[in-house]
Amino acid sequence: MILLMLWTAIFLFCGIFASKISSFLKIPILIVFLAIGMLAGSEGIVGIEYDNFTYACNLGTIALAFILYSGGYDTSWSDVKSVLGRGTFLASFGVLATAVLLGGFAAWYLNVPLVWGLLLGSVISSTDAAAVFAVFRSKNFGLKGKLRPLLEYESGSNDPMAAFLTVFMISMVQNSGGSWFMILPMFALRMSVGIGMGILVARVMIWLYNHLNLEYEGLYYVIGIATVLLTFSLAELCRGNGFMAVYVCGLVMGNGRFVYKHGLARFNDGLAWLMQVSIFLVLGLLVFPSLLVQYWLEGMVISLVLMLVVRPIVVYGCLLGSRFNWKEKLLVTWGGFRGAAPIVLATFPAIAGVEDSVKMFHIVFFAVLSSIVIQGKTLLPLAQYLKLDKVDNERLRAPIEFEETGNSKARMYEFHVQSTTHIAGKTLAELALPDDTLVLLIRRNNRFIVPKGKTIIEPDDDLLVFYDPIAYPEVDSILTAKKSDGSDKSVRAALPDQEESRLGDRE
Repeated sequence: MILLMLWTAIFLFCGIFASKISSFLKIPILIVFLAIGMLAGSEGIVGIEYDNFTYACNLGTIALAFILYSGGYDTSWSDVKSVLGRGTFLASFGVLATAVLLGGFAAWYLNVPLVWGLLLGSVISSTDAAAVFAVFRSKNFGLKGKLRPLLEYESGSNDPMAAFLTVFMISMVQNSGGSWFMILPMFALRMSVGIGMGILVARVMIWLYNHLNLEYEGLYYVIGIATVLLTFSLAELCRGNGFMAVYVCGLVMGNGRFVYKHGLARFNDGLAWLMQVSIFLVLGLLVFPSLLVQYWLEGMVISLVLMLVVRPIVVYGCLLGSRFNWKEKLLVTWGGFRGAAPIVLATFPAIAGVEDSVKMFHIVFFAVLSSIVIQGKTLLPLAQYLKLDKVDNERLRAPIEFEETGNSKARMYEFHVQSTTHIAGKTLAELALPDDTLVLLIRRNNRFIVPKGKTIIEPDDDLLVFYDPIAYPEVDSILTAKKSDGSDKSVRAALPDQEESRLGDRE
């Protein structure tokens, strides 16, 4: 037991330090996680004997649930709403088309039965939320237009379809007399139940957070863990899809309002990273490098066909008639990373006893490895070449934070000062703000200033203002009113009923 605790701590520290190694070597961090697991395996330096597919599958399922919940929690509904139709089409029929096209090719190329090839295609059919979030939510990586919301929403919502197809194809492999016509009604039922359960649990939890009034703040974060486990298990017990349920639950809660919301966001982020480190290390332990070398050619061919043929056909087909131009479609094509989800799904056939499942696992593993390396390393250069990148100017995080605890009605908001507003050039004392309204900090040129009455407000300042939402109309009229000779309309940086300022949280 002591040795297990020691090795767990060592692996976790290695996973944490992997972020520094990743930045130094300019390689995706998930590759480093996998490499650490492989080095610790039976054929690696440490030599840990590990081949428990059942444990890896269970851990992977739990980890994916928390990763998807965190991804949904951090997703803005306004961003998702703009790509909901196309993103859902990519995440459902796009995954199905990928499984069919790639599965048909795999059956021909590997000279295996069609159902075995379709099972392989189903396993590797989805893009991976952990991989996509790790790349897109790193610093200074931005994409123009709706590209980032589309890719993030697709990756967060297409795992349920891939999991459903994998389980369905396993049943078809083991029972050749099964009905192919059941796939669509079964999918519709499982997704509908999953979405409904996710919304229901989220609404209940938001009410619970706002009415429990617990004496110990730490218990609110324990509720966050219970929420993910409850949502997933209830959805599966009701014949729904647990992955879809936790993603929807996170999406609804992240766009709702309740006490300790921002603290829970930070907690979810840390928990999601713990799950990513754990799942990639364990999956790395499962790999036998000798078998990886044996099946590297098959894995490489499958990966290249997926990246260069199947994915483009699927993306261009699903985005046909959309407002995305050819450059944007090309970037969406190349942004379809594979990651932990396909590897976890590759453990399902092994547990079910499907013939040659170990071969399938290593083919999928190598395909995922090549996808992360090739696409992860080249996505930003491709975005720059297509002129679809943008610099995400990471604003300095405030040295203070405000957490709603239910004890105060006041909230913190952020206002951006434009040159056309009348407050530009005036001192803070001249603003004549209402009573009980306090300007806490001023962000200027990526540094913070503690304001005083004689502090002059300059254009492009960001004011961190603390006040009761009831005073919003008066505060808003003062801080956003334009100059008498201004021709441009002033825009607020944050609105109380639309976009809260997440001070101290991720941008």
